[in-house]
Parts: sequence; structure tokens; C-alpha cells
Amino acid sequence: MSQPKPHCYAYPHPAVTTDIAVFTIREDALQLLLIRRGNPPYAGAWALPGGFLDLDEDLDTCAARELAEETGVRDIYLEQLYTFGAVGRDPRERVVSVAYFALAPAARLAVQAGDDAAATGWFRLDALPELAFDHAEIIAAAHRRLVAKLDYSTLAFQLLPETFTLGELQRVYETLLDAELDKRNFRKWALALEQIEATGEVRRRGSHRPARLYRLTDRKQVAFLR
Repeated sequence: MSQPKPHCYAYPHPAVTTDIAVFTIREDALQLLLIRRGNPPYAGAWALPGGFLDLDEDLDTCAARELAEETGVRDIYLEQLYTFGAVGRDPRERVVSVAYFALAPAARLAVQAGDDAAATGWFRLDALPELAFDHAEIIAAAHRRLVAKLDYSTLAFQLLPETFTLGELQRVYETLLDAELDKRNFRKWALALEQIEATGEVRRRGSHRPARLYRLTDRKQVAFLR
């Protein structure tokens, strides 16, 4: 049986990668998951998890695979962000990156470095280290998209644990917006969305009045509000 012939093209093709910006809230601050690169280029530098697209996989599969291989993180919300293709963005060759962003509650993120990642680390968005490639640009774009979608989607709900109080939900929004919100108006808005439901249980903290616990009606679904 004859072997298949290699592809021959009139024009050289760029390589394609996926890079993933994973956000969570830790220690009352928006934080981002980074890897320390184990190989050149930029060996030892911090970067977004990601890697090259295989010929037999689609982009979403590549993003999920690279995230799992380099950080151990699996089964979280991933959304395609933007394509970054500036000439010279990668010193190895012509590389186009399809960037994604992801959100998950901190309790669901059991992080462990793997593949070509020498280490992983969580960094506050306002205190990022110097980054490899154009990853600072990717992170800035991901943060802008996240904040913009707060007005017309329930994307931020992906940052919630399995059960939560309305106060905890409000703090998620206040952390993302870096602003205080009116308690009464926020709770009225959140309940009117019909995306959360009471569990029938309460949480007691010290001498404070017990707070009702809620859960998402569908954790895998992001609702669009207009």
C-alpha cells in the first residue's frame, strides 16, 4: 500500500496556536492563571497556557487539551475571544493564535503544572509579571470582553461556587467592576433573571442573620439578557 504524499502548497502556511486566559476570584480579587515556560523561547518567563493546534483537531478541542495538559484544569467554561496574528509575535515562526478566556470558581480549580509548563501560578490582574509573547495584549482584551459582557449576559455567574448567597453574588460583580453596587437594586435584578434558585438552606455566620443559599439553574448555560 502506497504511503500518502506530503502536502505541497504554493505558499507557506502559518502555524496556529490557542492561548487561554483563565480568570477566577481568589482572596477577594480577580486573578489570572499563568504558567512558567519550561522551553525556549522565553524559557522561565510567565505566559498564558496554550500550544499548537494539531492537524486533526478543532480549535475548541485544542484549547481544552492544552489547558488540561499544562495546568490540569478541565471541564470549565471556555469562550473564543479573538485572533492575534501580528507578524513577529513569535520568534520561532509565523504563528497565529486564537485566544480564549475561561471562568470558574476557585474551589473547582485544582491546578498542577504539566507538559512543557515548569510551574503554574495565580496572579492578581493588577499585579501581573512581565509576560512572554503578546500575552499582555491578549489578557487586556479578555478582561475588556469579560467586563463588557456583564451588562448583557450572566457570564459572571460562572465564577460562583455550587451554592452561594446573594451577597456573594454581588461581591463577584463588585470585584469585576471594581465598584460598589446598591444592595437592594442588585438583588432585585439578580432574582428577576430567573437564573438562580433557592436551595431551601441557609448559611449562618457568627451573630449575623442567616442568609439564604442559592444555586444556578443551569451551570453550563450562559444567558443573554438582550
